[in-house]
Amino acid sequence: MEEKKKLRCPLGIPGGIIAALIGLIGIVVNIVNFNWFELITSFALLLLALPFVRVTMMVHSANDRIDEIEEKLKSVK
Repeated sequence: MEEKKKLRCPLGIPGGIIAALIGLIGIVVNIVNFNWFELITSFALLLLALPFVRVTMMVHSANDRIDEIEEKLKSVK
């Protein structure tokens, strides 16, 4: 029987990338339309999404490393 992998957050990285792209597109569109208030909200969305993607990627890589260490420890026993 196959071992189940631990559940990871499936929408963390793609969701953050989509939010960053929406913010970036919003910045371009609002600069062209001279809509300064919505430009600020698009810029805020971009500034929130980029660190979210980075932190999510770091957590996933850390979890993968921990899983590898656990597998090595199981094989040693």
